[in-house]
Amino acid sequence: MSTKLLFENIDEPGLHTLDVYRRRGGYAMAEQALAMARDSLVTSLKDSGLRGRGGAGFPMGLKASFIPQGKMDKYLVCNADESEPGTFKDRELMQKNPHSLIEGMIIAAYAVGANKAFIFIRGEYMQQAEILEAAIAEAKQAGLIGSNVMGRGVDLDMWVHRGAGAYICGEETGLLDALEGRRGNPRLKPPFPANQGLYQGPTLINNVETLTAIPYIMRIGADAYKQLGVENSSGTKLISVSGNVKRPGNYEIELGMTGRDIIYGLAGGIEDDREVLLWFPGGSSSPVLTKDDLDTVYAYDELAAQGTMLGSGAIIVVDDRHSVVDVAVKTASFYKHESCGKCTPCREGTSWTTKMLLRIQSGEATPMDLDVISSVCDQIMGNCLCVLGDAMAMPVASMVTKFRPQFEDHLERARAANEARLLAALETTEPVLLGAGAVASQH
Repeated sequence: MSTKLLFENIDEPGLHTLDVYRRRGGYAMAEQALAMARDSLVTSLKDSGLRGRGGAGFPMGLKASFIPQGKMDKYLVCNADESEPGTFKDRELMQKNPHSLIEGMIIAAYAVGANKAFIFIRGEYMQQAEILEAAIAEAKQAGLIGSNVMGRGVDLDMWVHRGAGAYICGEETGLLDALEGRRGNPRLKPPFPANQGLYQGPTLINNVETLTAIPYIMRIGADAYKQLGVENSSGTKLISVSGNVKRPGNYEIELGMTGRDIIYGLAGGIEDDREVLLWFPGGSSSPVLTKDDLDTVYAYDELAAQGTMLGSGAIIVVDDRHSVVDVAVKTASFYKHESCGKCTPCREGTSWTTKMLLRIQSGEATPMDLDVISSVCDQIMGNCLCVLGDAMAMPVASMVTKFRPQFEDHLERARAANEARLLAALETTEPVLLGAGAVASQH
């Protein structure tokens, strides 16, 4: 399970430049793709079993097949707004090997007949945006993008667009609104972007890792790529491991490893040899797993069977020195802050959940509030224009369900501490609180 595709030679000096990338065989697959029929390219992507690596896990080839044929303007959008807490794999790809992304975009754009391509990158990735802009300039000067790409009679313009630091723009329709110059708000679907996306034209949207994988799939072949991994989870996957582990970082794995293999193998185990309290298998929006779930197979269907998801591939490990209440508060607070406010269930639900968790944290709540939190989360899920509300509700609800005794214990201890502080304050401040006149009259 040590196959390397996207991270092969990732640390080679100068790989971000066109000269080094071409010396490694770069753009050969794009040239080969432009000599193929478009429908055969889409079929190859379907046959590879590549699923979207941004979080939803939707089959990439099937998504590409939804783009209508015809000579209208079509658009390819790369979602590089990597804002999911715990996720930093796309940043490394863009920083160290930007031309692999550009090559993947050339192939994907040709496959669906798109003539304009955009990389929407999060505003905080300033260095990566500059590297991408330099790589696009190199590619354009070499005739790899622009008019008459590689002499094949294909036109493809490409731009980098910097976001303004909003998590909601990672949602594909919110991204499209921001790309068009509006506030990033999710759109009502249908219509779906494949039919009516950017500037009302057919639009294919995929994230950095998904598009970067395309040249590698072409290089080894769709069948060989499908043999990697496990059924319905083919290929390799970049994962970002963070939290209380000894060796945090990005790793490329074949799907099918276990959580234990990743956390205790690749990441070296837990700091100070503590126990795992919980771990997020797919970023902060995924329902949490416990130490009893470490042998779960890390693949799309297997994680779904455990009631969680692979998501963006960000594994966040929390050890037993931390309070699950604090983790829940931080998770809910983040999504409350990032909610665009367009949907009532999300706007109100994230706010009320955060307030109730803060009450529990401070000892001002009752055990009944835990039931209210679960009820609010149930009412959020599936009732919003996008999945931001679900992204808060799923992990918080899973924490309340799996760690309810810890929530109740924290609540009781916090309440007892509050009472002790109040009694101590009353004993020391009562004469002062009565006022000078009252104290004098008592004597």
